[in-house]
Amino acid sequence: MKVCVFGLWHLGTVTAACVASGGHEVVGLDFDAEVISKLQQGIPPLFEPDLEALVQAGLASGKLRFTTDPAGALAGADVLWVAYDTPVDDEDNAQVDFVTGRVESVFPHLAANTLVLISSQLPVGTTRQLEARYREQQYPDTHVSFGYSPENLRLGGAIRVFTAPDRVVVGLREAADKEKVQTLLQPFTENIVWMSVESAEMTKHALNAFLATSVTFANEIAVLCEYTGADAKEVERGLKSEARIGPKAYLAPGAAFAGGTLARDIRFLNILGEQFQQQTPLLSGVRASNDRHKSWVQRKLLELLPDLRGKTVAIWGLTYKPGTDTLRRSSAIELCYWAAEQGATVKTHDPAVRALPDDLHAELCASALDAVRGANVLIISTAWADYRDISAEEVQAAVPGLTVIDQSRFLEKTLGVDARLRYVTIGKPL
Repeated sequence: MKVCVFGLWHLGTVTAACVASGGHEVVGLDFDAEVISKLQQGIPPLFEPDLEALVQAGLASGKLRFTTDPAGALAGADVLWVAYDTPVDDEDNAQVDFVTGRVESVFPHLAANTLVLISSQLPVGTTRQLEARYREQQYPDTHVSFGYSPENLRLGGAIRVFTAPDRVVVGLREAADKEKVQTLLQPFTENIVWMSVESAEMTKHALNAFLATSVTFANEIAVLCEYTGADAKEVERGLKSEARIGPKAYLAPGAAFAGGTLARDIRFLNILGEQFQQQTPLLSGVRASNDRHKSWVQRKLLELLPDLRGKTVAIWGLTYKPGTDTLRRSSAIELCYWAAEQGATVKTHDPAVRALPDDLHAELCASALDAVRGANVLIISTAWADYRDISAEEVQAAVPGLTVIDQSRFLEKTLGVDARLRYVTIGKPL
């Protein structure tokens, strides 16, 4: 079948490349000429493991092409898959009009019987609004249907998750579209959870809100553990051994969630509560708790070094998550700005970062050990696997008796077991 994937950043580029790898004819559509030019050369707009090779394979096979021309991209398309990464402002407010405006702009080019399948993260009810706007245009002799399938993008593992999902949620308005979606997803999964469009939209909100609640719950318990002599990791094992909770629950004590999809859906649900004059104290509390937890590293650092002036702080890992080069919403970058404002010298390292923001007063070192030399404290931020190859002996040789703050216990088995280093983590008394 012919599929047009609309919106080519992280979600859209992964979607286009994966769908093409499944044997479908895919046209990637975006109005950013620079992004399209790069993609036509096989260069994605951002780093994701194995994505560049998959894009290049799609181009070479002839199954994948990219364009800025909506008329050509949508001619004869069976599915228009809307995959824009919904932009947000500095307060995590989603710029919904950006996405809906792009979708409305291609309405005149939709072929008869096209399914508009939306995966962009948008508030529940948005699909219905787009349907109404399409009908208002009164395009003659052109039947178009709409559906919603929540995105399941996971930075650093996006291709694996897309091509081998545990399930895919799909909300459809018309039963006739079911066979079309089954054909679209057949190369990847037969486990499709069918529901209404609004239920699929709400499922995305509810899923992220549930995960966000689990994260904040675990972190609040962990902070209490620090003052009671309990070990939060042992408590985590106790919780996950309970059959009603399970081993895959989001209950690992660690960092706050730093914006992104979890924060966005918490925000959507809070707005819905206000819109319908319904109180949502649990959801409001999740955001407040998470915001408080974002400063755990700063608070712990000031407990250990009350005055950072003249001190050197080393930070390993800067990206939002391992497996990506994205710095947006990175708690590590925020920490760098804060430490510099406190008067500290900041030395950093990240295997995927080649340059720091121009206004960030920090040094980007060639190696992790270079960042450590001369430091008073080392903070483990982004959990890059590369750091597990560095032994406690090497760190001790660089700075004897170094204090290591490792909020998520990522390097507990290497740096946390050497008594010569002072290892500080969440959920464990100093």
